[in-house]
Amino acid sequence: MGPSDSGKSTLLDAIAGRLGSNTRQSGDILINGRKQRPAYGTSAYVTQDDTLIATLTVKEAVYYSAELQLPNSMPKLKKKEIADMTIKEMGLQDAMETRIGGWSGKGISGGQKRRVSICVELLTRPKLLFLDEPTSGLDSAASYYVMQRIARQCQGRTIIASIHQPGAEVFGLFHSLCLLSSGRTVYFGPASAATEFFALSGFPCPTLQNPSDHFLRTINSDFDQDDLEEGSTRSKPTEEVINILIKSYKASEKSEAVESQVADICKQEGEVLEKRSQADFTTQSLVLTKRSFVNMSRDLGYYWLRLAVNVTLALGVGTIYYHVGFSIASIQARGSMIMFVSSFITFMAIGGFPSFVEDMKQQLEKLKTGTSAATKTAIN
Repeated sequence: MGPSDSGKSTLLDAIAGRLGSNTRQSGDILINGRKQRPAYGTSAYVTQDDTLIATLTVKEAVYYSAELQLPNSMPKLKKKEIADMTIKEMGLQDAMETRIGGWSGKGISGGQKRRVSICVELLTRPKLLFLDEPTSGLDSAASYYVMQRIARQCQGRTIIASIHQPGAEVFGLFHSLCLLSSGRTVYFGPASAATEFFALSGFPCPTLQNPSDHFLRTINSDFDQDDLEEGSTRSKPTEEVINILIKSYKASEKSEAVESQVADICKQEGEVLEKRSQADFTTQSLVLTKRSFVNMSRDLGYYWLRLAVNVTLALGVGTIYYHVGFSIASIQARGSMIMFVSSFITFMAIGGFPSFVEDMKQQLEKLKTGTSAATKTAIN
């Protein structure tokens, strides 16, 4: 947790192995005491933005993902059973037949979309689940409901989430807290002990105030200049407060306990995370093609409207150039017609770009997670 630009998403990407190859990274990432990258099927990453196909229903979105992610050796009925169970775990059974919706039409709520995104990533039953600001854009009630459902998935699974400003109830769901400011660790330990740490460091949380609000306000230096101009009663600059908290944390028993725990984990080499199998090339290509046809057939602007325009064009051109004859003048008329139709078709092709961009957002995300390959994406 931390203010904007504190390094939350960058840290999450580094741990999940999603940083670009041109990014310089220091330190080691150990899983079960071993240097290894998260393997496919053993970890999942839910991005801040929902990359879902608006024309699909909740059930279809999860079912298609199950066919793509789960291996061919698994019977189709078993895949559907896993998909149904995952939908039920996230409390989406009442919205199964509702379309996801988006710019093309109304659908499920923002909180339900977040839960569908999480459903898609939980299909492989990963041991590690990463969530980048899962409550972004949600109201307090939706945020709590989403995080409550996520908290129920922690049995036998490590869940790491970056979060901007959780409510008091949402904050109470977390077991551990890593508080960041400008890329520096201000606190790392039990979430329930953070309030006591701030109080012992000289920055107690006011009565009846949300602890997370107090933490972020204390370490956020973005508005120091505004506070100075408005005559704020703050006794110390934020940068000085942050340095005090960092020094206090490094000298605390909590820091020693964390370092000792990390050292113990590094000595114990646990199991190696092996990559799990997924659907083969042919199956994925067929599923992607089928899903693409379903999407196009339901998208009024992408498919049916363009079809109507093309039919209208054919009728119009056919009427205008009907019985054009075989004279020399007709040659020029036919040439004009060919140029007009060619230009029109070219411009009509541009109308497909919005849908193409939406598809690419999802496909690029799947390329990062290893669910889809570039060749399958190109065929689709």
